[in-house]
Amino acid sequence: MKKLVVLTGAGISAESGIPTFRDSDGLWEGYDVNEVATPEGWRKNPALVLEFYNQRRKRALEVEPNEGHRILAELEKSFDVTIVTQNVDNLHERAGSSNVLHLHGSLFQSRSTVDESLVYEIKGWELKLGDLCEKGSQLRPNIVWFGELVPMMEVAAAEAAKADVFVVVGTSMVVYPAAGLIHYVPRHVPKFVVDPNLPDVGYIPNLTMIAEKASTGLRKVRETLMKLA
Repeated sequence: MKKLVVLTGAGISAESGIPTFRDSDGLWEGYDVNEVATPEGWRKNPALVLEFYNQRRKRALEVEPNEGHRILAELEKSFDVTIVTQNVDNLHERAGSSNVLHLHGSLFQSRSTVDESLVYEIKGWELKLGDLCEKGSQLRPNIVWFGELVPMMEVAAAEAAKADVFVVVGTSMVVYPAAGLIHYVPRHVPKFVVDPNLPDVGYIPNLTMIAEKASTGLRKVRETLMKLA
């Protein structure tokens, strides 16, 4: 079974009703990203950060996976699929994908502020001030914020290097280090980029660009992939 590695971004979740990362004015759902997505913002106002992610978590629980998510899950019947996602929602898992690597963490997990190896599942949608880890420290969202290392990047790069097919869906390809994953893929491997606003990725061999939203673009990718399976 051939190995299919898929990098997904905010565009695939947008079709389910989850807003994309941030607007052109630098605001993220009305918030300055520096206030809600940096270690400095957390130190300054943890209550604001917790409320921001509580609302995003609540919203994520209200939406459903879309056709794009479902197509990727169905491809497991024909390929060894690894999904590397920049998204922090759980829509890939809810659609049925069994091997999902979250580069930027998960909305549905919290972690200790004194020992980052202590990670907990969040039941429901709220994480509150006073929710503590087993060492007595306040819990924070298990999200990779700006200025923090991306701990799963090495794992993702190793997966990309082993790909027989590589697909990018719904990402601007400007947020590093995730945007650099395509450069780990061997030159001879077929590569596909699906996004209505095609990113400028320079010259990459064996690359097919599809200027469509995730669901319709992935239908076309699926047709091609089934000839390669």
